[in-house]
Amino acid sequence: MKDKIKVVAFDADDTLWVNEPYFQEIEHKFCALLEDYLPHHDVSQELFKTEMKNLHLYGYGVKGFILCMIETICQVSNNTANLDLVGKTIQLGQELLQKPIVLLDGVVEVLEKLKGKYTLVVATKGDLLDQERKLKNSNLLDYFHHIEIMSDKKIEDYQKLLKHLNCAPENFLMLGNSIKSDILPVLELGGYAAHIPYHTTWAHEEQVQSIENSGFLQMKTIAEIFMHI
Repeated sequence: MKDKIKVVAFDADDTLWVNEPYFQEIEHKFCALLEDYLPHHDVSQELFKTEMKNLHLYGYGVKGFILCMIETICQVSNNTANLDLVGKTIQLGQELLQKPIVLLDGVVEVLEKLKGKYTLVVATKGDLLDQERKLKNSNLLDYFHHIEIMSDKKIEDYQKLLKHLNCAPENFLMLGNSIKSDILPVLELGGYAAHIPYHTTWAHEEQVQSIENSGFLQMKTIAEIFMHI
């Protein structure tokens, strides 16, 4: 593997910086807004159902999350909720969009050591404008040869990325916290993928399964990459 890897790609949210805890914080505040209609847990379940129903329309990111919260208000209240709740929900969405960028431990050190030895890439999904803002505010842009903000992370999305980079799958290593999005598609293509678990994961990305593939690396921290390349 050490002699094969030419491109190292990084997921962004919850791999380079904190993301999911912010969403959970805002979701908790949103559920509190609707406590006169349903208990927190039930509101959370309704919101998740709405997100899954609309995922093919809105894609991933904060803006779709805001729209799903507003739709959940309509559903939970049977269209009787005061418009003030919608206004407060929009404020929650704007709060989420303005959260600070907090880099995870070891990220800068890893990028410093890998830069110049490999072609470094960000391969992330989400809202284009929001991800561009986070990348700019992270002060990490100078480390990367290419930024790919994907609408999804399926096999065809990685194929498009590899074609753009003129990189064969066996020369590609993906690092990320999601088995579903960062690991399985890359392994299926014949590439290498390193799973770095994060302490909290969006339910849609959760996937528990045993992976038996010579291209799969299980790591506890991002710094463990140096044990493999």
